[in-house]
Amino acid sequence: MAKLDAADVTVKRPNLKQEVAKYVRDLILSGGARPGQRLDQDRIAEELGVSRLPVREALITLEGEGLVENVARHGSYVASLEPADISDQFEMYGLLSGLAAARAAIARPDGMVEQLEQIVAQMRVNTDPREHDRLNFMFHQVINKAGASRRLVAVLRTLSGSMPTHFFEHHTGRGFREQALDEHDTILEALRNGDGQAASTALIEHFTHTGKEAVQMLRENGFWDHEES
Repeated sequence: MAKLDAADVTVKRPNLKQEVAKYVRDLILSGGARPGQRLDQDRIAEELGVSRLPVREALITLEGEGLVENVARHGSYVASLEPADISDQFEMYGLLSGLAAARAAIARPDGMVEQLEQIVAQMRVNTDPREHDRLNFMFHQVINKAGASRRLVAVLRTLSGSMPTHFFEHHTGRGFREQALDEHDTILEALRNGDGQAASTALIEHFTHTGKEAVQMLRENGFWDHEES
């Protein structure tokens, strides 16, 4: 089983279960573990320096997300995901994020546009993929908080929790970064103009495209090779 760098995973109480779930989720969605592959609980616990209890709890959480299958007396396995399972996750997030963007464009809270402009400017000059991922998260977080109700923010947080968190890191050399930045510019322009419909459309198209990129990335990593052979 391929692995992410466990040193990059900060496991602190009382969120052990969430942190382990994040580690395994990223492992699966980056192609490091493939459909049908057994997830060794002892190995995961050792890599993260935790007991087996939070690992078991995390795998139950991931089963609820459709990423893992827990089989009694046999162990845990990566679920048999289809390309549509991946793209649908991004499209669902895009639809709800588009709703938040439309509201944000109309409300135009003080400082929102300026904050987004600063983030986009930093993304243009920063070449570190991990920092790029952090800035990308901030960009969408600002929009969601500006336009979403408390309930919508909670749903968006739940959806984002089951999506890859190191997307730019895994998309080096594919032209994805440049296209994503152009799409961010389009989103920002709609928000700057107070055009709710354009902002919503731009967000939906952005996440639809990102979902397709995620599927393509997994294909190139051989995620579904065993099913096609």
